[in-house]
Amino acid sequence: MAAADPQVLALAAQVTESGEQDIPLLLLKLKGVLSSPSLGCEESKKIKQDIYDYGLTQYCLLVLRQDHSRLRGGWATAAQLAEILSHCCVGLEMKEDPEEFYEKFLPSAIDNLLVLGKRLQARFIRAIKDKEKQDFLHWFQTVTNAICWLFDGHIQLAACVLQNDCFLQLLITDDVETAIIMMSVLDNILRINSSVFLQVDKATLHSVLDELVYKLSSTTNPAVGSAATKLLLVVAKLSKQLVQLLTARYKGSTSQEDFWTRWAALLPFCLRGLKGLLNKQWTGKGFDRELNQLLDVLYLEQFSGKGEMQTVLFQKQHQAACIIQATWRGFQTRRRLKKLLQAVTTLQRSFRAKREQELQHLAKQKEDEALKLQMQLQRQRAMRLFHERQLALLERVHASQVNKYMEEMEDKSALTIQRFWRGYRARRIFHQQKQSLKEYKAAVIIQRTACKFLEKRRRRRPLSPWKEPKGLTDEQRLALQQKVDDYIKLHPASQMSEEMSKELHMRAQEKLAQFLLRSRLDQRAAQRRETLLAQVNTDVELLMNAPGLAETTEKDIGVFVSRSVPVATKARQSHNTMLKYTRWPWWKKLGDEFMEDDVIPDEALNTELETLFIGGRKSL
Repeated sequence: MAAADPQVLALAAQVTESGEQDIPLLLLKLKGVLSSPSLGCEESKKIKQDIYDYGLTQYCLLVLRQDHSRLRGGWATAAQLAEILSHCCVGLEMKEDPEEFYEKFLPSAIDNLLVLGKRLQARFIRAIKDKEKQDFLHWFQTVTNAICWLFDGHIQLAACVLQNDCFLQLLITDDVETAIIMMSVLDNILRINSSVFLQVDKATLHSVLDELVYKLSSTTNPAVGSAATKLLLVVAKLSKQLVQLLTARYKGSTSQEDFWTRWAALLPFCLRGLKGLLNKQWTGKGFDRELNQLLDVLYLEQFSGKGEMQTVLFQKQHQAACIIQATWRGFQTRRRLKKLLQAVTTLQRSFRAKREQELQHLAKQKEDEALKLQMQLQRQRAMRLFHERQLALLERVHASQVNKYMEEMEDKSALTIQRFWRGYRARRIFHQQKQSLKEYKAAVIIQRTACKFLEKRRRRRPLSPWKEPKGLTDEQRLALQQKVDDYIKLHPASQMSEEMSKELHMRAQEKLAQFLLRSRLDQRAAQRRETLLAQVNTDVELLMNAPGLAETTEKDIGVFVSRSVPVATKARQSHNTMLKYTRWPWWKKLGDEFMEDDVIPDEALNTELETLFIGGRKSL
């Protein structure tokens, strides 16, 4: 017997010695162990056999049964363990005790994976946040892939998956995402084992087909409709027996005894049948090719039947339609009776509101008519009083003054009419110009605000540095000369004699020469000052950087040597005097105890600072 894999041995020992909470995380290491050799080779089979022999697959099976919301790692760990369990079982060939593995362990693994998928589906449906829904959907997809991988490696498990109650519960869901995933699992089952529908019992077969047809009749989602149609087409292509079952069970009417049991789920379908449902609801949804193939299969099966069967089917359809119509009419009548009281109340409220509006309108009309009548009576009374007053005045006026009085009254009337007309016209013009006046005032306010803003910004803006004006070009110079000539022609100068002009010219020339001479002298003096400052700076720098006497070389001495003979002679004399002073006996130096060693008396050196040579030139 070959030795076991050391990684498997170490992991089995850790799992045995660890606590219950740490086992799921330790089992995740199997993924790295399984991925080391290439899948399908002898080494992979040997590792999977060792994993099964040491009970690690049984540990994975036990962990999947627990509530993963309380374990470390949560549902993500459970999904990964499901994937690891399926990979451990696929490719494993049991030679010792195969009954235990094939008849007990593998069905138990399928049960646990389906239960885990059911839990993940329930939590995905209850999740509110998008991140949680995405995570649960991803884990659910991982578990279903593990199931597909498991029955792909062991074909006999396809019937076990199909007959499992958890699988039917997972398939019977209104959620679109999980329903599509489960229909893809069913498609994988039919692709791997096409005869599985003929092996399962009728109850399971009818439940699966009922759910597929119900999805076609209860949803309008193209993805769900496409998946259900493709599955029905696959089922119809398996055998003629299944096609007969589809046409007989979903023909548009149901029998009297099982009608009420399937009423709630297949009511829309019973009204028009499978073929009518496919034609009216799913045509032009993007999967017409599969849809047309399914319809062709159903129509061929229908036309191959006998005429007596068609008569029976017609009678059952007529009976079912009568029952549906009666039930629908009763439902409508009961709903109409419930809404009758509310409709009567609403009608009465609307009638009273309309009648109140009409009464208010009539009362307002009467008030307006009474007001008009009163105003008319007042005008008539005023006119009558006015005419009576006029007649009384005419009776008092002399006959010769009547015409004059009438003319005066006409003038006053004309003035009154003109005054009212002018006022009316002025008010109308004012209303017409009111909008333009508002616009003018608004423009004034905007301009004032803009001026204030520009003034503030101008004050805050720093003064720009002075820039030297640019020189004039030839064109600008000619234009300027033309302007000067034009100005001279327009403003001629006063007359001056030739002698005065010459004298004035001579004085200007003298002042100009003086100015040029003075500016030339000032320029030379400034250059001399700059030269002296540069010389002083250079001499100071040389003195500050000069080395000591002990470190002096001939090259350093050459820096301080002057080319001027008198200066060099004077410097040599000063140096000899300093050397003699240093060689004097002690009694000649009495009185100089308090002087520093480096200081030499001026009398001894006999050197003037004004003639000291610095920097190779004689200083002033």
